Amino acid sequence: MASGRHDREELRRRFAAEARAERPDLALLCLLLAAEADPALDANGIDAAQIELDRLAGLLPYGLRGGRAWASALAELLGERYGFEGSSAEYQRLESSLLHEVLRRRRGLPILLSVVWIEVARRAGAPVYGLALPGHFVVGFGDPEERVLADPFAGGRPLSGQDAELLVTSTTGEALDPSALVPARPLETVLRILNNIRAWAATRPERSDVALWAVELSLLLPSHPARLRYERAQLLVRSGEFLRGAAELEEYADVVADVEPEAAEAVRRSARAVRARLN
Repeated sequence: MASGRHDREELRRRFAAEARAERPDLALLCLLLAAEADPALDANGIDAAQIELDRLAGLLPYGLRGGRAWASALAELLGERYGFEGSSAEYQRLESSLLHEVLRRRRGLPILLSVVWIEVARRAGAPVYGLALPGHFVVGFGDPEERVLADPFAGGRPLSGQDAELLVTSTTGEALDPSALVPARPLETVLRILNNIRAWAATRPERSDVALWAVELSLLLPSHPARLRYERAQLLVRSGEFLRGAAELEEYADVVADVEPEAAEAVRRSARAVRARLN
């Protein structure tokens, strides 16, 4: 038991350190995240997943030039040859958000399939980036102004600018904001993955343990929404950790007091009510 706690603490130390690195390693962060969900994923498993990404990168042709050539080569390798793609069923599976499982099953959410594409392409020297479109993550190649886009969830289907707009509209019902076409940074991608996991757990009250570690990893990122601290406090209370939950509520109230004094007072009342449950 103590060993398990120690291992988790070490994984979280590595996660926090990597998140603060000058150039965070997206694949490593995703694998350290996955180790929270899968205790069987140890250091050897993390290394094996990295080696698989290296292997796939080594299968790409040499001498590729231009965004379209890279997009086509990735679609042929990962989409056609190896069958990486998604389906609606993937949204119901936690494994669809775990990189080592996505590499094993070749199935996952759009953002995890995009991570596979990004990491394989990056290792091969491609000018690749992720695009966090509302409701659907995709990848781009070359100069972002060229908008050479592909949808790994659809096996690498090429996307024109108009296709991207239609994809967003069909998913969210809203028009595409040009700001969504800015390449996503690694930590933004990781936070979005954690948000997906929290959303998955939110509809499954029996998996509050998943919601809790997803929130706690989000809080280890250098930049995160302050309200996550309130969410963590609520999850602690729900799991019966009343003292810790009340303390977290009070800390959150202190953070927001200057900006939202009424909200802060409401949170403090909640903290007092939680403490009263201990009497």
